[in-house]
Amino acid sequence: MKHIDVEMPRDEMESYLTSEDWLRSGEHILALDKPGEGNMNVVIRVKTDQRSFILKQSRPYVQKYKQIKAPIDRIAVEHQFYRAIRNGSISDHIPRILGYDAKQHLLMLEDLGHCEDMTAIYRLREVHVGMVEKLVSVITLIHRTKAPKNFPENLGMRRLNHQHIFVLPFMEDNGFVLDDVQTGLQQLSLKYKSDTSLKSAVRTIGQKYLSPGETLLHGDYYPGSWMTVGNQFYVIDPEFGFVGFAEFDLGVMVAHLIMATMEVEKLDLVSQLYRGAIDKKLMSQVAGIEIMRRLIGLAQLPLERTLDEKDFLLRTAHKLILQ
Repeated sequence: MKHIDVEMPRDEMESYLTSEDWLRSGEHILALDKPGEGNMNVVIRVKTDQRSFILKQSRPYVQKYKQIKAPIDRIAVEHQFYRAIRNGSISDHIPRILGYDAKQHLLMLEDLGHCEDMTAIYRLREVHVGMVEKLVSVITLIHRTKAPKNFPENLGMRRLNHQHIFVLPFMEDNGFVLDDVQTGLQQLSLKYKSDTSLKSAVRTIGQKYLSPGETLLHGDYYPGSWMTVGNQFYVIDPEFGFVGFAEFDLGVMVAHLIMATMEVEKLDLVSQLYRGAIDKKLMSQVAGIEIMRRLIGLAQLPLERTLDEKDFLLRTAHKLILQ
C-alpha cells in the first residue's frame, strides 16, 4: 500500500481524493494551505472550485515536537469521538466528518471557516460569564453522552499525557531549562519539585487518570481546543479522548480560566454551572496540577505573566492540590 502524505502537491492530492470519492463530480482543487500550526497532527485546508474542507493526518510523533513519539492511531480516537457525540444537541459545536481513511490515518472534516482558537484569553486576561456558561454547557453534553462499548482506551496517548502532566514537571532534573522560558522560573520551580507531599498527591491522581472510568471525556479541554467564529463556538482536537472521570476535563478547563484571569473564583463558578455530580476537591486538584505543568513543564502557553504573577499562580495551584 502506498503511503499518502497529506502535505503532498496539489495534483497528487486531487488524484488521491478522487480515488477515495471524496471530491464531487467535476470538482477541482484550487489551493492548499494550513489553517494553523497543529500541535499533534498535520492539518491542511483544501480549497476547491466548489467548497473547502479540512484534512487532518496523524504521524508517529508529535507534530510540534517531532522528537516526542506519539501513537499514530490517535486519529482513530478522534474519529470515534466525533461519531459518538454526533447527536442534535452537540452537533452544532463540532465539525462534521466528511471522510475517513483508517489506513492512511487521515480524517476529512467540515471546514469551520476562519475560526480562531481562544488562546487570546491569556492576553486579554478575561473570560465573560456567558462564555464560561457555554464552555460548561458543551462539556456537560459531552459527559452525558454514553460512550460506545468499544470506545478506545487510548492508553498510548494517556501515557504520553501522563508523563507531561503528572511526572516530568515535578522531576528536579527533567531536562527542561525553565530560565530559557523566563529568567528566575527555574528557581521558582524548585520548592515544588522537592515537595514530597505534593508529589505524592500528584502521583495518586496520575494513577486515577490512567485507570478506567465511566465518563466520555474530551481529554484536552483547554483554549487551544475551543474555537470561535462570530457567535459560534466549536470544540475540536479530541485525540486525547477516553472514558475516565469528569473532574479531569473540568479541572483542566478551570486551570486555564484561572491562568487567564488570575481569578481562583472561576473554580466555584464552573462547579456551580456544571450539571452533574462531581467531586469538587478532585476537580480542584486537577486544576492545580494543570496550572503547575503549564508553568514548569514542557507544554508552555502564550502566557505573558511576570515572575511574581507566576509565583502567585504556582502558590495557588499548590493550595488547590493539597487543600
